[in-house]
Amino acid sequence: MRHFEDFAVGETTACGSRTLTRSEIVEFAETYDPQPFHTDAERARESRYGGLIASGLHTFAVTIRLMTEHLTADAAFVGAVGIDELRWPAPVRPGETLAVETRVARTEERSPRTGLVEFDATVHGDDDPVLRMRPLLLFERREAGTGEDRD
Repeated sequence: MRHFEDFAVGETTACGSRTLTRSEIVEFAETYDPQPFHTDAERARESRYGGLIASGLHTFAVTIRLMTEHLTADAAFVGAVGIDELRWPAPVRPGETLAVETRVARTEERSPRTGLVEFDATVHGDDDPVLRMRPLLLFERREAGTGEDRD
C-alpha cells in the first residue's frame, strides 16, 4: 500500500487506457450533457466539430476511473481536495482510445496524518492530448506524526 511518503516529485504513472464507443458517448451525453454535438450524429456533422464528439465530462469521468484503478486503488487514499486547470485541448471522437498518464508535480505535508500530492495529469487520444488537469489528492502518511516507516 502506497502512502504519502511514497510519492516522489517527477514520478510518472501510466494509468491505462479505454476506448470510447459511439453508443457510450451518446448514452453518457443524453444523461449528463445533452448537447446535440454529443447526442445527434446528423446535427454534430453540421456543427463546428464536423461529427459526434464525447462530452468533456465523459472524458473526465473516464480519466478518474483509470486513475482510481491504477493510482489510488492500492494506496492510502483519503480523497480529492480539488482540481486545478482542467482543460480539454482537443475533442474525443467515437472509437478513440484515451490513455491517462500522471506526473507528481509537488507534495506537501498537510497534517500529522495526511499529505497532499498534486499531479499533472494528461489524457492522450489517438492523435493529441484531449484533457489536462492538476488533481490535488490527499493520502495518509505512513506513520502519522512520527515520520518513521512501519515494518
